[in-house]
Amino acid sequence: MHLLFKDALLWEELFVLKRIETPLHSRWTQLVLGVLCMMSISSPQYVWALFTKPLGAQLGVGLAELQVTFSVLIVLQTFFSPFQGYLVDKFGPRNLLSVGALLTGLSWLLASRADSITWLYLSYGVLGGLGTGIVYVGVVGQVVKWFPDKRGFAVGMVAAGYGMGALLTTFPISESLTEHGHQQTLWWFGCILGGLGLLFAQGLRSPQQTTPDVVQDLPGVGPAIMLRTPVFWLLFVMMTMMSTSGLMVISQMGAIAKDYQVANAMVFGMAALPLALTIDRLTNGLTRPFFGWVSDLWGRENTMFIAFGLEAIAMFAWISTIDNPLLFVLLSGVVFFGWGEIFSLFPSTLTDTFGPQHATTNYGFLYMAQGVGSVIGGPVAALVHASTGSWLPVFALMISLDALAAGLALLVLKPLRRKMPHYSQIPTKPIS
Repeated sequence: MHLLFKDALLWEELFVLKRIETPLHSRWTQLVLGVLCMMSISSPQYVWALFTKPLGAQLGVGLAELQVTFSVLIVLQTFFSPFQGYLVDKFGPRNLLSVGALLTGLSWLLASRADSITWLYLSYGVLGGLGTGIVYVGVVGQVVKWFPDKRGFAVGMVAAGYGMGALLTTFPISESLTEHGHQQTLWWFGCILGGLGLLFAQGLRSPQQTTPDVVQDLPGVGPAIMLRTPVFWLLFVMMTMMSTSGLMVISQMGAIAKDYQVANAMVFGMAALPLALTIDRLTNGLTRPFFGWVSDLWGRENTMFIAFGLEAIAMFAWISTIDNPLLFVLLSGVVFFGWGEIFSLFPSTLTDTFGPQHATTNYGFLYMAQGVGSVIGGPVAALVHASTGSWLPVFALMISLDALAAGLALLVLKPLRRKMPHYSQIPTKPIS
């Protein structure tokens, strides 16, 4: 009996070791799957500009009213993210991200049958926002736990998947819109992207303490503590500023190109607008792991100052030469290279400050800043343009926000974070 019990323990030990060493429990495999999941949900945000003209014509609505769809998408993606992050922490990434992928695909299927602006809000906006939000927050929350030693780089990689995913779909969707119209395009790409996201989600796993290549998590504090600190609210304000400028360009780029008569101009043998959108996806993706890696070496706030300052300069140069088709394409890429890194720098800084234990839920609260930025950069920017008849006041506001965020990173955030105790020394109960 003793020998049988001993043999049973031996087989159990071998089974556990085999389970731990399976490729799915490698953090690099998890990183690849996270990137693929992000790529599958990026199109609803990043190719929206291609749908504004045909949807506006079909539904008979103006740009400002149509852009509410984009704001609903981002607001639902972000404002529910704390709750979504909690669910991912509680039920695991595979289950929740599968639901998120299905909702994302379903949102396009239903939007393809939209016959009113309200239906578009509910399908593309509400369902798309909830679906993409679950996947985005879930993936970011996972990689900050899998890569405590390379947090900036790892978050940058999965954020790059979100930024560059639409690189593979921009031209196919643009061609499909021309050949088949927006309804068939939404239907077929909804099936494809939702199905791929569901497939990739099946391999996701949470890091185990016994996994060999993952450093054990240190203690961290949750939202009850985090929301009472000045550092969190400063990060929230800064991320709102930076989100506003980038989301303004993403949501209004089609209208901007049309107003300056460069949308259909030929650059390198291709139409300027889809070419610019493709290059933007590339630079928007590359900047995330690049500046994430730089921040691992040079510090988060120093990197923020450089990147946010680059965004302000690029926006100024772009609007100054925006009627030139070649510069419209090239400088739009520089604009996104100065913007996309916010999705690696802010979650890395937040987890550095408050710990990895509640990282998914904590980032859900900070990610709500993206929703605030979508309202200002979407319909509010469209209303400012409509009332003034010019994009110059809109760009002036965006450039000011970028420059202010750069200054705050170096002059306020850096000294404020230095004064904070390490998260393992922060009391685990809110101080009344």
